[in-house]
Amino acid sequence: MRETEHPVARRKEHTVNDPTGSRAPGDDLTAIAISCTLKKSPDRSSSELIAEQVLRELSNHGVTGKTVRAVDLDIRPGITADEGDGDQWPQLREQISTADIVLIATPTWLGHMSSVAQRVLERLDAELSVTDDENRPAMVGKVGIAAVVGNEDGAHKICADTFQALNDIGFTVPAQGCTYWNGEAMSGVDYLDLDNTPEAVATTTAGMARNAAHLARTLKAAPYPAYPSS
Repeated sequence: MRETEHPVARRKEHTVNDPTGSRAPGDDLTAIAISCTLKKSPDRSSSELIAEQVLRELSNHGVTGKTVRAVDLDIRPGITADEGDGDQWPQLREQISTADIVLIATPTWLGHMSSVAQRVLERLDAELSVTDDENRPAMVGKVGIAAVVGNEDGAHKICADTFQALNDIGFTVPAQGCTYWNGEAMSGVDYLDLDNTPEAVATTTAGMARNAAHLARTLKAAPYPAYPSS
């Protein structure tokens, strides 16, 4: 099987790369990749690696992106936009609010998404009560995608749970909006341990990025209609 090499360096920000020349002037899109690893910086993370790979593919479609490692912030449990007392969720919330595409990248723990990913989704739930001037919930019009890694089974379930949460909150999920890697059961090999990215993963990541950029551009040009006022 042909394999794609891991990038030598993983940047935190990805500028636009538009080799096809298809991006129209003023058509800039932005993305934020939320790495939900349990490891604090500067520890290496499989979730962050796949998040960076997604951003690199998005940059090929006119999308500028950056990665945030959620565990580096003091995100408090809660159901409001700001839980006070040093809560750093508002910092991440601001970056999410200005992005067109939001990626949730999570490891697999005990067959489920990480507790960090769960907390990010729980805090996003508060956005249902925030509306724009046409009464649409704040996240309506944004694209939500997922990336899952782990040396145990669970990727399909985690994608399903993530998509359900994102959809409830107001995000739109593109066709084939998840990329993932599951290693051999009980092998102890992580995604970041691989010498190369498997071709199937690289192809899936590229397809997800292409569809996500297309959907984000479509929603920007033709937003969802206004919601009823009551």
